[in-house]
Amino acid sequence: MNIHEYQARDLLEKFNVPVPAGIVVDSPDQAAKAFDDLANNHGSTLAVVKAQVHAGGRGKGGGVKLVRSADEAKAAAQAILSKPLITPQTTAEGVTVHKLLVAAGVDIQKEYYLGIATDRAAGNLTLIASTEGGVEIEKVAAETPEKILREPIDPTAGLLGYQARKVAFLLGFKGKQVGQAAKIMTNLVKLCLATDASLAEINPLILTPPDADNPDGRVLAIDAKINFDDSALFRHPDIQGLADPNEEEADEARANSFGLTYIKLDGNIGCLVNGAGLAMATMDIIKLHGQEPANFLDVGGSASEEAVTEAFRIILADDKVKGVLVNIFGGIAKCDTIANAIVTAAKEVGFTVPLVVRLEGTNVEPARKILQAAQADIPTMTVGSDLTDAAKKITAAVA
Repeated sequence: MNIHEYQARDLLEKFNVPVPAGIVVDSPDQAAKAFDDLANNHGSTLAVVKAQVHAGGRGKGGGVKLVRSADEAKAAAQAILSKPLITPQTTAEGVTVHKLLVAAGVDIQKEYYLGIATDRAAGNLTLIASTEGGVEIEKVAAETPEKILREPIDPTAGLLGYQARKVAFLLGFKGKQVGQAAKIMTNLVKLCLATDASLAEINPLILTPPDADNPDGRVLAIDAKINFDDSALFRHPDIQGLADPNEEEADEARANSFGLTYIKLDGNIGCLVNGAGLAMATMDIIKLHGQEPANFLDVGGSASEEAVTEAFRIILADDKVKGVLVNIFGGIAKCDTIANAIVTAAKEVGFTVPLVVRLEGTNVEPARKILQAAQADIPTMTVGSDLTDAAKKITAAVA
């Protein structure tokens, strides 16, 4: 599950990671008032107006603007809210911006990257840090991998003090900066372990220039991204409450309510499969035979007939879908359950596009009899003898 930057900043503050003051707004007039509030209460003469969407690259799309007055804040908010935001991480149509963060601006002497991610190979969380802040970490890893530092995190002990100080020194922090940076790293790890976060990024983590109150400068987090493990959300109702329905694909949310895993893609062949691995293989074989999958849809091992029928509704509601491939290897999800759902979907939804069905496993013979009996009512349906045969038939049907 993803959350917005302003929500991530709130979590950082809760775990004693310092961030500049910020105010969430949803209108140009509120943005102007927020600028005045920051100026009056925090002495800010500069602020940044930032679109709050679940997509990176906001600055490249015009979703981040520096402002120096309430009028500028109002104009910036109007510009961002008035049209879809298109970034390298959105579709060509862009996304609608519903909320903005107006944050106090700070002087920056140096930018760093700090993140915590799940290391699948090592089976633990890993602290990732770099002197190349403000840049996509993937680009740094590809072009200058020697600038990336990694430190394993013990799931029971967290990040130990000596580890945090070592990374701080390697990043070039000096004097009181070391303690500040080490504390931020330690507290970020505490946040991840306490909330079951699968990813937490501060990019950039910044060092401010020295001033009278802070002769060594201050280390601050001025942008944050946090993702959470969906499988652990049942332990965190407070985190579940941070979900923003406006940022979810409507069909994905609808599928989730039926216990289905659905991700919309750009192809023209709808897929209904049981098991994530089999779903990936199904998409691969569709591409192998020259077409593109329209979705990833895993009905899981215990899907009911009602859920599978809903899955067909979701697939067929996509105007891009020109054909549907059903690939079921029956285990806990029995083949006859899928077959009955196909018949039900044909009656309730109707199949106007080619449908190719491949079934194997538990109760496959009764399932085949069900489909054979319904053939007259589902004229667009054909049966594949195996996955390769099914893939060839559906790709040929939509060619």
